[in-house]
Amino acid sequence: MPVKLTAPSAASLLPVNGVELGYAEAHVRKPNRKDVLVIKLAEGTRVAGVFTKNRFCAAPVVLCKDFLAQSAGIRALLVNTGCANAGTGEDGLKRAQQSCDALADLLGIQANQVLPFSTGVILESLPVDKVVTGLPAAIANLKADNWLNAAEAIMTTDIVAKGTSRQLSVGGKSVTITGMSKGSGMIHPNMATMLGYIATDAAISQSALESMIQYAVNKSFNCITVDGDTSTNDSLIFMATNQAGNAKVTETSADYIALRDAFTEVAVELAQAIVRDGEGATKFMSIVVERGQNEEECRKVAYAIAHSPLVKTAFFASDPNLGRILAAIGYAGVDDLDVNALDLYLGDVLVAEKGGRAASYLEEQGTAVMAESDIVVRVVLNRGNAAVTIWTCDFSYDYVKINADYRS
Repeated sequence: MPVKLTAPSAASLLPVNGVELGYAEAHVRKPNRKDVLVIKLAEGTRVAGVFTKNRFCAAPVVLCKDFLAQSAGIRALLVNTGCANAGTGEDGLKRAQQSCDALADLLGIQANQVLPFSTGVILESLPVDKVVTGLPAAIANLKADNWLNAAEAIMTTDIVAKGTSRQLSVGGKSVTITGMSKGSGMIHPNMATMLGYIATDAAISQSALESMIQYAVNKSFNCITVDGDTSTNDSLIFMATNQAGNAKVTETSADYIALRDAFTEVAVELAQAIVRDGEGATKFMSIVVERGQNEEECRKVAYAIAHSPLVKTAFFASDPNLGRILAAIGYAGVDDLDVNALDLYLGDVLVAEKGGRAASYLEEQGTAVMAESDIVVRVVLNRGNAAVTIWTCDFSYDYVKINADYRS
């Protein structure tokens, strides 16, 4: 079960003026599940995106980047689960384009105004006929209050749907932000095997929206890891429909920071939900590295800990075998690290100092902390003022079972 995570209620996911969502059961891979999603956007909506850095990026990622660069005015998003359409070459691009063409025809817009997204099994051809067959049903149930159904429609190995909302005042107008994400395994920054969609009815300039998404992703989705695998399909999309009636927010507007931070709060909640729903996860771990010379070396140390199978399995077993954490710090790649100067904490318990076990540390203290479902590992490097926090989870028996059975 997910770690302290439940699906949101439909009522808690607030409609965003200018956004309608509709889904279908198209049997892309399995019957009787929501697997095609259409998101229709009001004319004038501004859209920004960030995508995977995997060189084997999926065909829909290629098209998304291309269509966003054309600045044609995005009017719809099309998502399918069950097939990633990655590792499919030119044929994959053609199939992704065909799905955009079909939705554009039905909505009366241009094909380059449709952003396609796919998630699922890699190296398999997209069953575009099934996707296209499902489009009329998805369009027929387009509704502004369909966020929960939409969040369910983009799930793959996720156990629960992930979504959240915020409201704030911008320029004297009430503004809504609602977002959803999917992801459970193959999670690692740049970004993760995740899809994320966050929309607001605020009026925001294109440059401000792009600035906001870069800031938010670096504070959220680029701070999570489940297993160290960077997916081929990762995509995060910010949408601003300009329907709230506020004066357009730019980077120099008085409301810019508040709006950026609200977007970031939504992104952080969605990113952490992905880790809490990590495949087979039983523990949610915050890896905090403080007082480094720069963020780069803090990230090296944090990810060395977060990616270590030995560390992750020890946490699953609630076994305070904390020498595994010291070993990970040591191979993190900070060549001039003085291990005699750092301190290691498990929760509030000082575990290691001066290059070895802390004199005050008792095994039962570590056991008590490890028994919790939310655990903080804090490494104090004592060589600067930089700090980074990374969120991860443990490795359980179920992680192996889920991934061994993924295609069956």
